[in-house]
Amino acid sequence: MQLKNKKKLFFNGLIIITIFLLDRISKLYVINLAEINNTVDIYLTKYLNIYLIWNEGIAFGLLNFQQNGLYNLITYVIAIIIVVVLIMLIKTNDIRVYFYACILGGAIGNLFDRYYYAAVPDFIDLHVNNFHWFIFNIADIFITIGVVCLILVELIFNKYLKNEIK
Repeated sequence: MQLKNKKKLFFNGLIIITIFLLDRISKLYVINLAEINNTVDIYLTKYLNIYLIWNEGIAFGLLNFQQNGLYNLITYVIAIIIVVVLIMLIKTNDIRVYFYACILGGAIGNLFDRYYYAAVPDFIDLHVNNFHWFIFNIADIFITIGVVCLILVELIFNKYLKNEIK
C-alpha cells in the first residue's frame, strides 16, 4: 500500500472515529442525565433545548416503525448503505473523501444505537417560538453536513466541467 493511501486511510479513519466518539459521548451523557432525573428537558437558550426522545424510525424521526421486521429491514439497508459509502470513500481521491468520512462517522454512530438500544437517542431541539425542527443528535449533524457538502461539490464540479467543455 502506498504511503499516500496509508495517510488517507489513517486521516479518514481518525475523522470517522472522532465523529463516532463525539456522538457516543454526547448520547451517553444525555442518557445518564435521563437515568438520574427520570427525564431530560433542559432549557438552554430561547432557541435550543436538550430533550431526549428515542427515535425508532430513520433520519429526524421519519417513518417510525412499530413492526420489528420492518425496523430490522431498514437497519440492514442502512448497513448496506454504510458499506457503499465506505467503498466510495476508498475509491475517491478528492475533497469528497472528507464528506464521506463525516457521513460514515455519523451513520456508524446511529447504526450502533439501532443495534444496541433498538432506537436512536435524539436530544437536540432547535426551535423558534413554537416552530420546532425535528429533534436530532450529533451523528445527524455530521451526516447532514456531509450530504449537503457533497451536493454542493457536485453542483460546483458539474458547473466547472460544463464550462470546460464550452
